[in-house]
Amino acid sequence: MMVIEHTKLKKEQRTKIFSNVIFKRPINVVIQTTDHKICGNVHVRPDDRLRDELNMSEPFLAVTDATIFDQNEQVLYKTKFIAVNVAHIIWLLPQDEINPSQDEK
Repeated sequence: MMVIEHTKLKKEQRTKIFSNVIFKRPINVVIQTTDHKICGNVHVRPDDRLRDELNMSEPFLAVTDATIFDQNEQVLYKTKFIAVNVAHIIWLLPQDEINPSQDEK
């Protein structure tokens, strides 16, 4: 019995990896690319703005819980994760800042 516990202890010690944890808050966004509209969450550091996340030197923007629409607003895909090429983003806006147009009121 002592040998089993010792083996278990060694295995647990080997699997523990300490790394810096980066906490981010999700922002529900709408992204327009040249051919598609993407609705999902972009994760931003607590003290950063959405724009700061876009201005990082990373070529791809991670989007979680995404729905991808075609040009006719038809759903093409739903996925837990998609990496969007930042060079293909035409515009991006937070969902909570969308105001209806005067015609829709």
